[in-house]
Amino acid sequence: MTEPRALPIAARAEDRPFDPAAELYELQREEGLPRVTVPSPILGDFEAVMITRYEDARSVLRDDRLRMGFVFDPEAPRTMLNQPGNLLNYNGDEHSRLRRMLTGAFSVKRVRALRPMIEEIVSARLDALSEAGPGADLVRVFSTPIPTMVICELLGVPYADRADFQHRAQVGLDVNTTREVQIRNLAEMDEYMAGLVADHRKQPGDNVLGGVVRDFGHELTDDELVGIGNMLLIAGHETTASMLSASTALLLQHPDQLAVVRDEPSKIDDAVEELLRYCAPATIMPRQAAAPMSVRGQRIEEGERVVVSILAANRDPDATEHDLDALDVSRQPRPHVTFGHGVHQCLGQQLARMELRVALPALFDRFPTLKPAVPWEEIDYRTTALVFGVRELPVTW
Repeated sequence: MTEPRALPIAARAEDRPFDPAAELYELQREEGLPRVTVPSPILGDFEAVMITRYEDARSVLRDDRLRMGFVFDPEAPRTMLNQPGNLLNYNGDEHSRLRRMLTGAFSVKRVRALRPMIEEIVSARLDALSEAGPGADLVRVFSTPIPTMVICELLGVPYADRADFQHRAQVGLDVNTTREVQIRNLAEMDEYMAGLVADHRKQPGDNVLGGVVRDFGHELTDDELVGIGNMLLIAGHETTASMLSASTALLLQHPDQLAVVRDEPSKIDDAVEELLRYCAPATIMPRQAAAPMSVRGQRIEEGERVVVSILAANRDPDATEHDLDALDVSRQPRPHVTFGHGVHQCLGQQLARMELRVALPALFDRFPTLKPAVPWEEIDYRTTALVFGVRELPVTW
């Protein structure tokens, strides 16, 4: 039997950070379902079926036999991949029980009502960028504060605490850290969130976390509430911050596409979908087969790990007649799986869309001559993290 090939967990092209690695395209062209070895310092190397085609990704992600591969184990040490309350650690009825408590806070109607608050935050950060002056780091001054301030408002988390929880989030999403580091990191996260939960138990605030305590606190343990809070806090700012930075860097390299985002408000919704498809910040989605299943007539055995490459699936040439390796914010949006698919699709996807729709055109309108303050080859991309993005983006105008 052929040894499974080793494939980096992020698998982006070394010299083209927005593109899939060549190995992913090779796997996509294979008729069989390839098995690969995924190296992970946190989990240890594991063997997995690699899903790279768009229709295959949709098929397996909506199949209830394919479960979250890291189900909460109360006997194992706590990490971000093993925490009560975190929706990513649950399946079936338990997942539905927890998710229904949160869906109302992130509905389309609720997110639309948040637009004035988001616009106010974006305007303030544009002022801050202007005051910082040419050479400012867009990631630090603009991209990261916007979703951080939004999620702090929604959860009732003090914005003054942002440096600590942002650091813990980055450690938690770093696939190159050890399991021991992850255990210590989550302990610090839990300690911080437990304090907020205790405050809400005494007097529930007028925010998402307070609402969950008020409406469902009798059904939830403190451990579950801590896990819910950690999940929302990290997911609510880290991925959107990464998308804002990556989208800006990408558009600055495509001035014709940037002009559409800046000058044609009627196309911003389509543009955001194209950017989400193209950037795919959450590069992979790991799962595990709870029962035998098949994809294109090929069997996946019970217990096998399955890794869906969101990046590759979003570029599948068989999904459309268009060239999906070309960025085109003006075309009819192409379906993508950036937010996942099925029962585990991203809870906060409408909030992320709204923040991108407000922030990107406002940025380019306020700074029409925006450009990088360093050569492109010096931009440092996070190509080995679970969430793709830009570490620093110095800009001038």
